[in-house]
Formats: sequence, structure tokens, C-alpha cells
Amino acid sequence: MSKVKLVVPEAPVPVTAEAKVQRKFAQGGLRLGILDNSKGNADHLLNFIVDGIKAQVAVASVVILRKGSVSLPAPKEILDRLTAEADFVVSAMGD
Repeated sequence: MSKVKLVVPEAPVPVTAEAKVQRKFAQGGLRLGILDNSKGNADHLLNFIVDGIKAQVAVASVVILRKGSVSLPAPKEILDRLTAEADFVVSAMGD
């Protein structure tokens, strides 16, 4: 009779420090920025993310900007607008 040895490669859950300060959003909620990298289906993924965030926190506004090319960095104008109009920015790739 042979023996079977099972190995379960699960690491323990890392311990994280608690936040010392809770960030307060502007009255009316979070100003959310979305940077679409123009890859196929990135817009669909980002729309799901926006819906999920809206279900969790109050969102005052959403600004969605799209890069012209997936292979180039976002132009300064896009980054400046996101900086001015968003408290938090999400970017994602699709395919």
C-alpha cells in the first residue's frame, strides 16, 4: 500500500497595520477618475469597477478619460485633468 502526501501551499494571511487616519471625502462623495488605456474591453472592465465602487461609497462625480494609444503613456493634459478633477484614479487593461 502506498502513502499519499498532500501539500497545501497556503500562506498565512499577512498582518496589516490599521489605518491611523480615515480619509474624508468631499461633501457629496468621492471624485472618481478613470483612465482607460484604450485596450480592447478595458472600458467594459472599468465600467464594472465604477459600478462596484458606487455600490460601496458615495461618489460625487466620475471623470473618464481615454488614452490615444495603449503603447504610449498618458499625455500630460490627461494626467493634469485627472489630478484636478479626481480624488482617486483607477486604470485597467483589457482584452
